[in-house]
Amino acid sequence: MSPEAAAPPKVPPKLNPVRVPIAEEPLPERTGDFREVLHAYSKEDAVLEAKRCIQCRRPWCVEACPISQDAREYIRLIAAEDFDGAAKVTLREDPLSTCLCKVCYHYCEDACVVKKKGVPIAIRHLKRVALDYGKSDLVYVPSKPKGQRVAVVGAGPAGLMAAWELGVRGYSVTVYEQEERLGGLMQTIPAYRMTDADVEVDRARFKDLDVTFVTGTKVGRDFPLARLLEEGYPAVFLSIGTSAHRALRVPGEDLAGVIPALEFLTETNRGRPMAVGREIVVVGGGDVAMDSVRSALRLSGGGRVTLVYRRGREEMPADPEEVHGAEREGIRFVFQKAPVRIVGSGHVEGLVVQSVELGPPDAGGRRSPVPVSGSEETIPCDTVIVAVGQRADLDGFGPELDLEITPQGWPQGRRKGFETGVPGVFSAGGRSVVYAMGSATEAAEAIDAYLSARRGEPPSPRPDPFGGEGTFHLPAGYTAPIRS
Repeated sequence: MSPEAAAPPKVPPKLNPVRVPIAEEPLPERTGDFREVLHAYSKEDAVLEAKRCIQCRRPWCVEACPISQDAREYIRLIAAEDFDGAAKVTLREDPLSTCLCKVCYHYCEDACVVKKKGVPIAIRHLKRVALDYGKSDLVYVPSKPKGQRVAVVGAGPAGLMAAWELGVRGYSVTVYEQEERLGGLMQTIPAYRMTDADVEVDRARFKDLDVTFVTGTKVGRDFPLARLLEEGYPAVFLSIGTSAHRALRVPGEDLAGVIPALEFLTETNRGRPMAVGREIVVVGGGDVAMDSVRSALRLSGGGRVTLVYRRGREEMPADPEEVHGAEREGIRFVFQKAPVRIVGSGHVEGLVVQSVELGPPDAGGRRSPVPVSGSEETIPCDTVIVAVGQRADLDGFGPELDLEITPQGWPQGRRKGFETGVPGVFSAGGRSVVYAMGSATEAAEAIDAYLSARRGEPPSPRPDPFGGEGTFHLPAGYTAPIRS
């Protein structure tokens, strides 16, 4: 009998559809302040959850990740109780791990095979386990200096990712940020999800890279973009993001008590919360709206918070996890109602809304709201928080860049690798923290290729960010990215 015939047949691991529960801060205590809602796994629970992973030959979770994080590997290491190894794998591809382990939309979990039979592996929460229990105070090591400088405009997730990608390759990077703090729109994320300290923990790992942060400086306002190219930066990456507020454009929006959501969230995170009343309405259906309703509840001292959205629940772009959290905390949802005007005598007294019906899908696949005649009603309130989207602040950036503005509002270059109409200037962003990081990786690779050509050298893959041998490679079994 041949050895092949004698070998026992391979039996796939038994799939366990039940997730180890993730503990939460109890209700109603957590709605009185901004304490963290989700608790970390214990080591024992983490190992049990990691052992649910069947270690697919094709790493669906990695293919679904915009930054190609090797989640399969760090989960395998946690299951083997090698927390130090898991932490190193996590940080190897993700320089913002401390932030992402709390706020990533875990596209990896949507692609998890276990989801077909039950609840997917808690991949994002296991990333937190790797950092909490493994040696995570690692510092990135630059490769041999390239002798070329790159400017990054904006220190949001895209800008930080690009700075890291280029810094570990040996470029000298200067990051210009208009605010005094790093993080971009991550600075609007409430403390019950993520704190400014998390951003600083990730930033600390950059300390040995040739990356300089210049805060309180807005390129395009304080000096023109062209000056960067003239002063020795052969390449510039624009990660402008969507920091400008979109208005409702309805009568009464200038009344006292009407608050832009981004300002509301930013000031709250800075310890200067804006005054809200007892009857609060938030208009919108995205992630900023979810952060706004839950933050307003915590600031209202037991008030009532209502979310008004012009489409149905199924059309809400917000993360389902955040929607579920808002529902558990008692937020009232009003669907298929569109704002018509805000009423009040000097101060908000009510929001007039009109019912809508959802028509056929538009070019982007979303069903367009159609007003229903004679359906107006007034929702009494003393505060209206407007969270209907953001746009990029392009003051100081001229038409020569030929930027494409995506439907979600961020500007990006139209050419390969997100290059703009100005040679050497690249621009990208994304609809979430990790998608912004993924686009920044693509742009940084294009910048490296552009600058390598100027040196007369071929581009090279990302080196080991900890100074070891080897370069970045996709894990075994990886076939093609999964992007929705």
